[in-house]
This record gives sequence, C-alpha cells and structure tokens, in this order.
Amino acid sequence: MTNLPASAKPTADADPVSADGRLVSEATYWEDWYDTGGISYEWNNGRLEEQPVSDFETFQVYLWFLELLRHFLRQQPIGQVVALEMGFRLSLASGTVIRKPDLAVVLNDNPVPLDLRDSSYHGVFDLCVEALSTEKPAHIHRDLVVKKAEYAAGGVPEYHVLHREHGNLAFYGLTPGGVYAPLPAAGHGDDRVVRSRVLPGFQFRVNDLIRRPGPDTMRRDPVYSDFVLPEWTRAERAREQAERERDSVLGERDAATRQRDEATRQRDAATRERDAVSRARDLAIAEARREAAARAEAEAELARLRANLSKPNDND
Repeated sequence: MTNLPASAKPTADADPVSADGRLVSEATYWEDWYDTGGISYEWNNGRLEEQPVSDFETFQVYLWFLELLRHFLRQQPIGQVVALEMGFRLSLASGTVIRKPDLAVVLNDNPVPLDLRDSSYHGVFDLCVEALSTEKPAHIHRDLVVKKAEYAAGGVPEYHVLHREHGNLAFYGLTPGGVYAPLPAAGHGDDRVVRSRVLPGFQFRVNDLIRRPGPDTMRRDPVYSDFVLPEWTRAERAREQAERERDSVLGERDAATRQRDEATRQRDAATRERDAVSRARDLAIAEARREAAARAEAEAELARLRANLSKPNDND
C-alpha cells in the first residue's frame, strides 16, 4: 500500500530514512517501529522489513475490491474489514513475524474478537489481502512466496493477492493439510468467477478487478446482484412493477373508453337508422295521404261527372 514519505522514526528530518533490514527486538518494534507515522515496517523474526509501495493502478484495484467487500458485509454483516495497516503476530516454526496486510477481515465468530480500540489484532485474520508491488523482485517474492507460506502456516484461512495485471492475481484457500490451494472458480480464463469460502456468497469475476465496473453495472450483474445495492434493484423493480400496473390500469381504462365510445357510435348509428326509418315512414304516410286525397278528389270529380250525365237534357 502507498505510504506518505516520512522518516522511518519520528525525527525532525524532512527526508525519509529507511531502516529496512535493521535488527530490533520485538518489544522495540512494538514500542518504536510499529507505528512510525511515516514509513511502515513489518517485523520478520528480529528484522525490520519496509512495506513496499504499490503503483496507483494496483491501488485502484485494491479500492475496488475493498468497496466490493464493504457492499457484501453491509448485506451479510458476518465480519469486519481492517484496512488501516493493522498488524498481527504469527508465531511460526521458523520464528515470529508481525505482518500488516493491506486489507483483512475478522469474522464475527473468530475466537479472538476485534475491539474497536485495538491498534493491532491479537488473533489470526480470517482473510488477508496484499496489494502486490512489482518494483523489485524481492517485493514480488515476499507477497507471492514468503507471506503465502507464513499465512498458511499461521492458519489464515484465505489469502488474496491483488495487482493491475492478470498474471499477478492470486486467490488461495487453506486446505486441511495446512497449505494454500487456489479457491474454487466457475468458468474459464479471466472470466472465471472466484468464490470465497471464508465469506459464503462473496464472489467476483477476475476480469472485473481489471475493468472495475461501477456499482450500477454490478447490481445488474448476476455475479454481484445479491449483495451490490440489492435495495436499489428492489426499488427499481417495485417502481417498474408499479409502472406496469399503472400502464395496465390506463390500458384497461382506455379499453373501457374505446368500448364506451364504440357503444356510443353504435347507439348513434341506431338512432340515425331509426330516425331514417321514421322519416321514411312519415314520408310514406304523407305520400299515401296525398295519394288518398287525390284519389278521393278524382272519385268526387267522377261522381259529379256521372251525376251531370244522368240529368235530363232540357232540349229533349
């Protein structure tokens, strides 16, 4: 992890002076070197080891992974994250070491609880994560070989190594034989999904450590949807369901309106047809009356003519 340049021990000097490799007792380390406020040191069986600096892109990988862990532990509060260079002591067959993993997790059921006032952890972390520095071969060897062996021998159940390049990523779980083996993964290549054993349900796609998608993308991804902002997804689904129900109600209302309008059109058409029939009937009645009147007039005229014809002629 990145450390601000400062003196290896608190002094008035402006430039940092590394004490890497210096022999000091464990008591002196805890007293004078554990928290110098500048260069950070671990302690390896009597010798100070300066913690290397990771490059900025690897630091971004670290931040993405840390935030992913925080998302998970918010949904599954089964442990606590330690990310403040908190050291822990491992008593090994080869000697005693004090390591400061860049990131660690203490489960709630760990036999040694993590107190809020602790500045070092008195038990064994359940998960250790190191952000690999590749500036020197010795730094690579320390994280990928030395610390891997130490954490396994010390009983750390899971160990992850983060880096900006695929080839330097590593994810190990402790076997019953006390050695690390790669964690189970689904899929192949860099798209494989690594699943934690220490944190059941915590998983990540290896490629995503390099791509580092944002939360809104991850919450829609089945790999992360169970623990990355599921409340957002539930709210979104509830809103979409409400919108679908609203649209359904509006559709039913529109259909009812269309049916009502169609009934109105049919009623108006029937009314027009009835009115047309009534007008035709009235016209027919009027025409019949005119015809009857004309016929009656004609018959009356014929009767008059006949009556005139039947009268005696005065000339006869």
